[in-house]
Amino acid sequence: MKAVKIVGVPEHFNFPWLMAINEGAFKSRGIELIWEDVPEGTGRMSSMLKNGEADLAIILTEGIVKSIIEGNPSKIVQEFIASPLQWGIHVAAKSDYQILDDLKNKTVAISRFGSGSHLMSFVNAQNLGWDTTSLDFHVVNTLNGAIEALTEGSADYFMWEHFTTKPIVDKGIFRRLADCPTPWPCFVIAATDSFIKENKGCLRHILETINRYTSEFKRIPSIDRTLANNYGQQLEDIREWLSMTQWSQTQIDVQTIEIVQDQLLKLDLTDHKLEVNNLITNL
Repeated sequence: MKAVKIVGVPEHFNFPWLMAINEGAFKSRGIELIWEDVPEGTGRMSSMLKNGEADLAIILTEGIVKSIIEGNPSKIVQEFIASPLQWGIHVAAKSDYQILDDLKNKTVAISRFGSGSHLMSFVNAQNLGWDTTSLDFHVVNTLNGAIEALTEGSADYFMWEHFTTKPIVDKGIFRRLADCPTPWPCFVIAATDSFIKENKGCLRHILETINRYTSEFKRIPSIDRTLANNYGQQLEDIREWLSMTQWSQTQIDVQTIEIVQDQLLKLDLTDHKLEVNNLITNL
């Protein structure tokens, strides 16, 4: 049995992985897929890949591209979610902030540098015509850390996935001012270079298995209720999320990689681009 360590955020996007593991789909192919939730998000997962603490990660596209450009010895092996991620822009429910312009020159809470919450704050600022060089950050590590920071006032706003934070909005802890969708497919599957080199056959089996699950996922009877129960979501929210979300079973396209690299460069989040074959690999 080949042991493989995979990491991802504890969100509904990754439920097909948990289903496949629980149903023994990987073990039937001789693979013990060991899943670890990483609530700190993409910045932490990038570090885990770089340091050899994980073999695979379900990770934000822009985050892993930036990390590979900066020297992370990993590659994108497949697109996972083909649709954009809806980043909610949240403030403390009792704050005085009412519109996005109220947040100009305010402190943004981020899980860590290099995370999606960090990178997307630049995209949002650019969309609004703000000076991206003047953004001020407060590292909160996790969603619970963001709740504490916004409530206590050590940060002013926080960007995180719309539906994951919806229960916090419903409880009157956060108030959402708007959404900022990613301008590209949001999640990819990344693997370390060493794992790819030594385990191509195993990796093909893993991708074939998860692709079978994701291609059938929306047709599973009562999957909306299962997700709502597992993630503490309202049924109508899960149904809306399912209608907006598209899983992928193919490699991310070259044009998308170029768009992501161009945006990172434009925002001064990277200082150079790579050839696409240094960022993705086809098995």
